[in-house]
Amino acid sequence: MSSTGQERARGARGGNRLLDRVLAATPPEDSPVRHVEHLPRRPARHGEWPEWAPRRLVTALRSRGTERPWSHQVHAAELAHRGNNVVIATGTASGKSLAYQLPVLSHLDGDSRATALYLAPTKALGADQLRSVTELDLSGVRPATYDGDTPDTERDWVRAHSRWVFSNPDMLHHGILPRHSRWSRFFRNLSYVVVDECHTYRGVFGSHIALLLRRLRRVAEHYGSRPVFVLASATVAEPAELGSTLTGRTCRAVTEDGSPRGDRTVALWEPPLLEEVTGENGAPIRRSAGAETARIMSDLVIESARCLAFVRSRAGAELAALGARRSLEEVAPRLARRVAAYRGGYLPEQRRELERALLSGDLLALATTNALELGVDISGLDAVVVAGYPGTLASLWQQAGRAGREGEGALVVFVARDDPLDTYLVNNPGAVFDRPVETTVLDPGNPHVLRPHLACAAAELPLDEQALHEFGGEAARENVAALTGAGQLRARRNGWYWTDRQRPHRSVELRGSGGEPTAVVESDSGRLLGTVDQESAHGLVHPGAVYLHQGESFVVDELDLDEGIALVHAEDPEWNTSPREETDIAVLRTLRRHRTPNGLSTNLGEVEVTSRVTGYLRRLPSGEVLDQRPLDLPERSLATRAVWYSLDEELLLSSAPGGAGLDPARVPGALHAAEHAAIGLLPLFATCDRWDIGGVSTALHSDTGEATVFVHDGHPGGAGFADRGFAALFPWLAATREAIVACDCSAGCPSCVQSPKCGNGNEPLDKAGAIAVLDVVLAERTDTPTS
Repeated sequence: MSSTGQERARGARGGNRLLDRVLAATPPEDSPVRHVEHLPRRPARHGEWPEWAPRRLVTALRSRGTERPWSHQVHAAELAHRGNNVVIATGTASGKSLAYQLPVLSHLDGDSRATALYLAPTKALGADQLRSVTELDLSGVRPATYDGDTPDTERDWVRAHSRWVFSNPDMLHHGILPRHSRWSRFFRNLSYVVVDECHTYRGVFGSHIALLLRRLRRVAEHYGSRPVFVLASATVAEPAELGSTLTGRTCRAVTEDGSPRGDRTVALWEPPLLEEVTGENGAPIRRSAGAETARIMSDLVIESARCLAFVRSRAGAELAALGARRSLEEVAPRLARRVAAYRGGYLPEQRRELERALLSGDLLALATTNALELGVDISGLDAVVVAGYPGTLASLWQQAGRAGREGEGALVVFVARDDPLDTYLVNNPGAVFDRPVETTVLDPGNPHVLRPHLACAAAELPLDEQALHEFGGEAARENVAALTGAGQLRARRNGWYWTDRQRPHRSVELRGSGGEPTAVVESDSGRLLGTVDQESAHGLVHPGAVYLHQGESFVVDELDLDEGIALVHAEDPEWNTSPREETDIAVLRTLRRHRTPNGLSTNLGEVEVTSRVTGYLRRLPSGEVLDQRPLDLPERSLATRAVWYSLDEELLLSSAPGGAGLDPARVPGALHAAEHAAIGLLPLFATCDRWDIGGVSTALHSDTGEATVFVHDGHPGGAGFADRGFAALFPWLAATREAIVACDCSAGCPSCVQSPKCGNGNEPLDKAGAIAVLDVVLAERTDTPTS
């Protein structure tokens, strides 16, 4: 066997050995593993240091262990150095930082007045990258942080002296652009803008960031600079298009990854059904992904394997670490202290200490939220456990990429939650291993996002015709007209001016859907715990809701919607809560429609969703429902976009070939089950979470005159998810049908047609009827273009 073949076999054996250890106590017939995939190692491909890179910079980089750059780092650096806007879309631990440090620091070295801006989605990532640049110890660069934690005494120094400012979109929006005149030196010489982990800017958040970056460009150009944008991303589909949509400028993509990667064994794991516990309406439920993850972690620690476990929530990360420690206390007490949790809310020094302990081997396992998915350098791990699908394939592979960096082989375990999408993925490995990663969905033209940013832009600098073109042309013109009509802008010969003394920036919530957020306040202390966007407040902080903050549990006492405040008290009850909601939907405008001769209509359009939270369920962690409690909250309306299909009565009721053959009494449950399952599977085709979307089904809708299933965006104006669902309607519904059929339950469960967010308590549901409905829809599949 060649040396390369020996290395490949050794790497595969390393991952297989760990998997065998984790499964050692499980009989083969009871194995939760549904599929195992072996991903081969990838050798490094190097490039040469560019001739334009200053010698002292190259020396500093070499002293940190980078003797030669990888090929993609050189390619991206060369493009940026020549003035091209660049998106680097390569895998985890592929050294994207060096790809932008090289051109930025070279330019700062060659021009003593030049400045640069770095933007990260999280403060932790920004701090990590600042530390990386600071450690190079290059005189004259003066890198510094400017974010919400920067003391007032330091902010003046950063504005006056720093040449590479590390910040985040929130601070750019609230603290820098509204006061750009105080940053005139910085903007006049702005040469580069680095946008790190840009794949996280999707949906409404991504739409906000795209408009924020247009405002940044406009202010920079006002002072005479035209910075080069360098964007770094995990592997995404169409990265050049993503970069162009975010920045409003043509971007070049670098996707050929020259970094080395070790062998990885990837196992798809489905937790077993619990025999002693049932969920809503007696449905079977599975052992939780968190409990399975805790067990896997403890087995890996016994094997002295260093591992990360990615868990969807902060509370879940704490519970997984606690569960692993308890298991180890029973069999190897000395190892229990080598397991910890890592999440947002910890102090920076606590996070750094945990990172160092894992790298040194003092800690063997960390249960973490996605706080360690982005950028922070945790390398050389033996295993990664992903507890629940993280929302996109890009995130799944970003998390999995933390394992196997040293070329010795590693194990990745994806543990499914009791959820239709997770169940589908572990039973359809091609959807994980053979599909390209998703295209990031965002829509800067969403009027609910565009209008407030136009107000902010006008308050920064008067709007002119060029600005309207940059912000979307006709859509921007319509929104400026609306702002002018409302008296917020005043039209003059040379443009539109902001008329109010109060700046509009405070009313824009970048990470929400617009409008003033609801403040969550601890009653006893008056401490502000956090905020919830307007659209989510009814469901997340209603009276009686359990609210989690930084691993602490609170119960909501009062929700004052007029004042935008929810009062809570600290309490850790044995249950969690989920809202129950009544929803109606009205079609405002059909944008695209196609109808088959047999009576299937598929549509995309604008809708108004009217909903009211009527109560909430209290559930135990096992999934068992304790009770349902009523609420009296007002209706709220949401203007958004939806994809829907309608079927005439003959298709549903006929027993002839091509018909569903349903009794009229079964139709509501069949449509309801098909709606739930479709919502669960849409994240496979659009970069969304099931909580970003909603649905309505009815046996007779007043606007369509037929039985109809709607799936709508959960954000004002839409976030692009319904559009993506319409574009992939039949593949999406085919996957939905397959997920329902593959589930072992008899009448429907959380793995197929039950939904954790159902406003009707998952009643009625007809699993077999849903399959019959989807069979009819898929039989009508046509390649005729929609209009």
